[in-house]
Amino acid sequence: MNHTKYYKGIDIFRVVAAFLIIAIHTAPLSSYSETGDFIFTRIISRVAVPFFLMSSGFFLISRYNYNDDRLRTFVKKTVLIYAVSIAIYIPINIYNGYFAMDYLLPNIIKDLLFDGTLYHLWYLPSSVIGAMLAWFIVKKTGFKKALMITLAFYVIGLFGDSYYGISEKLPLLKAFYGYVFQVSGYTRNGVFFAPVFFVLGGMIADQTIHTSLQKSLMGLLVSVLLLVSEGILLNRLGVQRHDSMYILLLPCMYFLFHTLTFWKGHQRAFLRTATLVIYIIHPMMIVVIRMCAKLLGLQTLLVENSVVHYLAVSFTSTAFAVLSVLAFYKVKNSNTKTKASVINKERAWIEIDLNNLSHNVKVLRKAMPEGCELMAVVKADAYGHGSFEVSAAVSRMGVKSFAVAAIDEGIALRRYGIEGEILILGYTNPARARELYKYNLTQTLISFEYAGFLANQGYKIKTHIKVDTGMHRLGFAASDVDDILKVLRDKKIYVCGIFTHLCVSDSLKAEDVSFTKMQISSFYQLLERIRMAGIEPPPIHIQSSYGLLNYPELKCDYVRAGIALYGVLSSPHDNPHLHLDLRPVLSLKSQVILMRAVRSGDSVGYGRSYVAKRDSLIAILSIGYADGVPRNLSSENGEVLIGGHTVPIVGRICMDQLAVDVTDIPDVAVGMTATLIGTDNSNSLSAAMVADKAGTITNELLSRMGTRIIHSIT
Repeated sequence: MNHTKYYKGIDIFRVVAAFLIIAIHTAPLSSYSETGDFIFTRIISRVAVPFFLMSSGFFLISRYNYNDDRLRTFVKKTVLIYAVSIAIYIPINIYNGYFAMDYLLPNIIKDLLFDGTLYHLWYLPSSVIGAMLAWFIVKKTGFKKALMITLAFYVIGLFGDSYYGISEKLPLLKAFYGYVFQVSGYTRNGVFFAPVFFVLGGMIADQTIHTSLQKSLMGLLVSVLLLVSEGILLNRLGVQRHDSMYILLLPCMYFLFHTLTFWKGHQRAFLRTATLVIYIIHPMMIVVIRMCAKLLGLQTLLVENSVVHYLAVSFTSTAFAVLSVLAFYKVKNSNTKTKASVINKERAWIEIDLNNLSHNVKVLRKAMPEGCELMAVVKADAYGHGSFEVSAAVSRMGVKSFAVAAIDEGIALRRYGIEGEILILGYTNPARARELYKYNLTQTLISFEYAGFLANQGYKIKTHIKVDTGMHRLGFAASDVDDILKVLRDKKIYVCGIFTHLCVSDSLKAEDVSFTKMQISSFYQLLERIRMAGIEPPPIHIQSSYGLLNYPELKCDYVRAGIALYGVLSSPHDNPHLHLDLRPVLSLKSQVILMRAVRSGDSVGYGRSYVAKRDSLIAILSIGYADGVPRNLSSENGEVLIGGHTVPIVGRICMDQLAVDVTDIPDVAVGMTATLIGTDNSNSLSAAMVADKAGTITNELLSRMGTRIIHSIT
């Protein structure tokens, strides 16, 4: 998913954190005040590593990012960086006699997994192990339990770190930590230290916990003061084995990181790369500064003066980082330009406007009766918009109910981390009841016999009863009151909803309005008969998009918003009672990949269905019917927008390409964007207009978008 909203505050603080790391390893205030240096380097600067861990968790671990590929990518990238860093410091390890130590192999394994082959490299294996632990715990248990579990790990680590003086007085704890320290030199590692910060980062990204900026700043101030007090107290009591893990570090990091998320702006990819280089290279610069000081006789100034030493290491580390990153980007950009010299975009793509989606949610909610909840219909890959992207976005807007067509669509949403109710509107084989139960999915009961089959599988499944009030597709007949009552009383099945579907609610013809009112009346009569039997009906829903637009007076518990959620109507000829300010969420675009001059009399495409009547200029677009462009838009029945101009589709639309006549518009060139659905300057082609020309409805057009088209989120 591509984002246009970046967290500038996080990127800027990376620089601060990098210099705090250098401070930890150079003690900049030690020449002037031991107490001041301890407070700065051993307490305040301890926020640096947790910040980096939380940054990784923020972008990796949220309930909307349960994608194994993201974790694998993070692990592979970090392991590669770790391997390069190890190689860089091999000469220093040789000089320090690292490879001459006793029990070399066990110690190398210990260092590789936990302590790092040089003192600062422990962060990299800690990131890998911490990320994997946090990711799997969150996925299996959810954020609240994951936070408790990782907090427990942190507490264990705490008593092997800043509070070790307490543990060593208790024989059992002392023995336990003795075994721990045989495996890892510190409890500040990927098991006890890192996971809780990954989880906290993910929770902030997920907005599982939220604090206003004012409260966040106040919390940060108070927690920093308490953190400093805790660190000073522990130091004076002499209980610290190490000084990386404090109790107050956790609230301090939460408030610090949460405060930074309020500062948004342009992406700072350069800073992210540069701070990583600073982190990796600064111990090398310490060695270089010390060597130069010795050779030049400047040890008093460059080494013994702690402030100057810190500034020298910071300057050389930063200079090295800036130069190396500039060189890297120069090579990268050169390669990118070479690869993109002919084509600099994807062959075809869908743009999803989350701002419009958010707007539509607000508009629909405002039109709904009080107490009614929005159920987002995200079947068929959210009508081609991307089920993950849409579901994650509306979840953040507070939508808690979703509807899909099939069990595998529901399972996919759960694996993405979508919570709340997920109603399967269609048929699910009763043999898959265990999966319905495992993934906490809600199944539609399509008949009395089906309900019995499902109940007999041995799992108490959440269900909604579908009532057939005239569509004659799925559901209990509205007259089957006895069977519906049997299901409602069946203790082997949990009914948490009942609904019907209005088959002509989009039409305002008199006969269709009459039929719809008959359906509504039939459904409410059924509900009344259920009440007369002494059972209060479960939550109800009748309206889909057009049910709300044409019958907004109905008071239900849910509105199943499908096509309206995506900001379009099924047909441009529809004129519903409610005229809501709905905004299209999806645009479909491609690009010009080739320009071809065609002489009068020449044909274009399969079947020679188009023959030029004049010398023409034809643009070839890299999109076809396999990408969802209806083939019956061929031969000038369809249009696209290029440079704000409308141009006709000529010849037959192919599986992967189509051709347009651009003879009458100026300056068309390879690489220009072609809009098939959406707006280009002042012109627009709505999905409803395109669908109408193709002889279908918007719902079908959008849901048939090819899976090979990438989604770009704006």
